[in-house]
Amino acid sequence: MKKIIIAIDGPSASGKSTVAKILAKKLGYKYIDTGAMYRAISLYALRHSLDVEGLLKNIDSISIGFDDKNNILLNGEDVSKDIRTSQLSDITPIYAADARIREHLVVMQQKLGHEKGIVMDGRDIASVVFPDAELKIYQVASARARAQRRCDEYNAKGITCNLEDITKEIEQRDLIDSTRDASPMVKTEDAIELDTSNMSVDQVVESILNLVEEKVK
Repeated sequence: MKKIIIAIDGPSASGKSTVAKILAKKLGYKYIDTGAMYRAISLYALRHSLDVEGLLKNIDSISIGFDDKNNILLNGEDVSKDIRTSQLSDITPIYAADARIREHLVVMQQKLGHEKGIVMDGRDIASVVFPDAELKIYQVASARARAQRRCDEYNAKGITCNLEDITKEIEQRDLIDSTRDASPMVKTEDAIELDTSNMSVDQVVESILNLVEEKVK
């Protein structure tokens, strides 16, 4: 069966990664979490106390990839847990907003996906990384719905959260992502918008699988 590139864009906490992982598993595709790549390079900067300019001076010595279990590797080290902290959530947009850093990571992402048969999610996959992707999804949800999902995740881990604060944080992140100069988050003209505010994960996955079937045919 012909393999394609599935690009899933959308705002923070819209469930892109969860859906993309399930899709990849069901299709036998490779999943590439570009958000994790930006977090990983930001972790490198944090560990070495580097600002944007300092990170750029060291960027050629940084290797980011994935192992066969889809763990994110930073210079060969599995940093999957290290990148999922609130501190990394706060600082990653600073580095991700720099055009030179994005350009470097886009090249990495394009190399990872050159054989097709991939599901990649992020903010600029359809517009910048793979503008020729056969299927482009723009996955959205209301800020309130996304905040509730994030709080549910925190609560499941025994972490308390304030729904109003999380909602404001998500709205602020949306503003940063959509107004930055370098590869702002946009819905491309040929992307299919999917509002998941009132959809379960299974419903979202099923909807996209139907779209994949149409494209493959």
